[in-house]
Amino acid sequence: MAPENFNSNGNASSLPWENGSLDSLSLANSKKVVMEIIEQPLVQGIEDHLVEFSEAMRTVSKALRRAAEGKASAQAEASEWKRKYELERQRNLQLENKVPASVDLKDNFPEKKVENFKRMDEQSRIHSGKNGIYSHEVLRDNENNSYSNIHSKLIRKASFKLHWCCKGEKNDQHKHDVVSFEKGNITTAERSSKQICLKWESPPQTVLILTKPNSVSVKFLCAEMVRWLKEKKLNIYVEPRVRTDLVTESPFFNFVQTWKDDGILLLHEKVDLVVTLGGDGTVLWAASMFKGPVPPIVPFSLGSLGFMTPFHSQHYRECLKSMLQGPISITLRHRLQCHVIREAAKTEYETEEPILVLNEVTIDRGISSFLTNLECYCDNSFVTCVQGDGLILSTTSGSTAYSLAAGGSMVHPQVPGILFTPICPHSLSFRPLILPEYVTLRIQVPFNSRGHAWASFDGKDRKQLAPGDALVCSMSIWPVPTACQGDSTNDFLHSIHDGLHWNLRKTQSFDGPRESS
Repeated sequence: MAPENFNSNGNASSLPWENGSLDSLSLANSKKVVMEIIEQPLVQGIEDHLVEFSEAMRTVSKALRRAAEGKASAQAEASEWKRKYELERQRNLQLENKVPASVDLKDNFPEKKVENFKRMDEQSRIHSGKNGIYSHEVLRDNENNSYSNIHSKLIRKASFKLHWCCKGEKNDQHKHDVVSFEKGNITTAERSSKQICLKWESPPQTVLILTKPNSVSVKFLCAEMVRWLKEKKLNIYVEPRVRTDLVTESPFFNFVQTWKDDGILLLHEKVDLVVTLGGDGTVLWAASMFKGPVPPIVPFSLGSLGFMTPFHSQHYRECLKSMLQGPISITLRHRLQCHVIREAAKTEYETEEPILVLNEVTIDRGISSFLTNLECYCDNSFVTCVQGDGLILSTTSGSTAYSLAAGGSMVHPQVPGILFTPICPHSLSFRPLILPEYVTLRIQVPFNSRGHAWASFDGKDRKQLAPGDALVCSMSIWPVPTACQGDSTNDFLHSIHDGLHWNLRKTQSFDGPRESS
């Protein structure tokens, strides 16, 4: 039975295609239906998928760009190694017939060939002292002196050179040679934890005093210290607010100097010694004032808890007298240099003003209820993806601060390293790391991150990191030298015993059960 089509009056009529052709009314209706389909809005949610897809493609393009840059660098390095290999191969070919001078060749070879061997041996010795150490000593079989056996028994120790290499950096002034070479053997020249001593080549003339604000006891001590230093005929600098307080107290303090506006940038060229009156926060403030070289700091303990303030204010006269005369045992406290690179930056060098931190830089989720999502790279090598409350990049001086509370280890402040400590990670196997000081760390917020991240530097200068933004951290070439009461190790151990009561427990009694003999 043929299907029927009902018109508006309810009468049945045959379908248009039953007659083999379409009338004009049917064509008009078809066009109308097609136009309605075309004009219909896109499926709900397809715009969100397109945005997510475009962001994923941008992430892929950046990864491909970094891979291309790495490939170019690897090719350049490979060509350099190939060139060195060819030079070494040619040198080895020239020395292939070399025979030690101690072997008696007169019994086996004509006199002319003996002279040729000696001449080649002398040329080899000349080459060995030019550009590094080339060891060409041979092992010989004393039982047979024939030329064929000697040639088969020649064994040369591989020659090599060691040097510092900084990827993309030509400034090696912060590197120190700690390796020595002798006949192809490697020995360390000195211990990295060796105590450092500062000796004055000329007497210090200018002292800067930095104080903890809103403390009456610190204010009185500062005025007393300024009077004593004036008797020593020293130039004294204080902060503008401190000078105002001193002059208000007495016109006697008009000799005290301070700075205005950008004068703080040149402060390191005037100050010989910095004295801090407060806790660790005052030392952090003193370090933040110097964007380059930092004068030696003598920190006096006037705070609640101090790991960097070994001196007591009651004996400041004897202490400062000793510091002004020298020598001074100091601890070189490393600082991190941090750059924020925004997603809109065209190159890696379009960064915001660098920030130096003495303790740590923290990247956290702020007020967001979502977990942080951070991609971490170490010298362009992928490390991990941090999912949790955040991440701490700390110096060894800051190992007893926020990093310790988040589960990181305590590290001697003169150990050159960067602490990589997660904050409440969403993984039981995510343990803290200690990385070498020469690496560069890059922490990036991926484009598919649910929320923003926040970076804070020594607890201040908080910056928002949007998806696509990155934070790059490396060790600064300008450390913070702080004076020691004894030496750096003694001060460190005393601080964790006194400040943290580290491993403090009652001694086990002796009246308990004992081992039977």
